[in-house]
Amino acid sequence: FDGSFVRFTFAIPRGNDGSQGASGSDGAPGEVSAADLATAIATTSSNSNSIGTIGQVADQSYNPAQIQDLINKVDALILALRR
Repeated sequence: FDGSFVRFTFAIPRGNDGSQGASGSDGAPGEVSAADLATAIATTSSNSNSIGTIGQVADQSYNPAQIQDLINKVDALILALRR
């Protein structure tokens, strides 16, 4: 305290160095095989495959049941895409 201001000085101590990773000291990412990549993303797009499409009405007019079908499809899509 200098009469007008309160000063607080602190330091954050440096921790110990971590162990070296498997890919070397430069931290470069390791290799990923095509099979590993295919396995990791195998179901990404297929989550929504079970949801059918909404047919288009020839005269472009929609009744309340069709609007509800649209709502249900969007809800089903949202739920299928959640992880």
